[in-house]
Amino acid sequence: MSRRMVSEKFEVSISGTHGIVIPDSIAKPFEDGGHERIKATAWFEEDKIEFHAALKMYESKYMISFGKRYQKPLGVSLNDYFQLQIAEDDSKYGVEVPEEFSAVFDSDPQASEIFEALTDGKKRSLIYQVLRFRNSQTRIDKSIIISENLKLGITNPKELLKDRR
Repeated sequence: MSRRMVSEKFEVSISGTHGIVIPDSIAKPFEDGGHERIKATAWFEEDKIEFHAALKMYESKYMISFGKRYQKPLGVSLNDYFQLQIAEDDSKYGVEVPEEFSAVFDSDPQASEIFEALTDGKKRSLIYQVLRFRNSQTRIDKSIIISENLKLGITNPKELLKDRR
């Protein structure tokens, strides 16, 4: 069994409004190993967050997205320097799946089969749509709507969250 690839901690700051430049020496081994999806851990003062990201080449620099949804809980602003560590993402979808989403799809084999046939990006997009709700019941309701719409043959992400009941 191979060991999971993990970088050392390194110092970064926000580039532009929502990116982080990953040094070539850190990013290249991940790219060479075929690990475009990564899991990152960021530390700033007393705070720590973990998140999933895509390691992309942009204007000849390796970058990951680091939007307000990560900046705010970490407490960083554009001029702050903070610590980052990246690791190979070994999650099934490249994002943590909410318990409510899993429960709905585990209980509906037909919807689960349709979901599994979607592209990885579309799967992540749907999971992120459910993750943005904090209330557990809302997550359940949105997951049920998605599962029902998938069974109706709807795959357009903009249409999947519309309640047709």
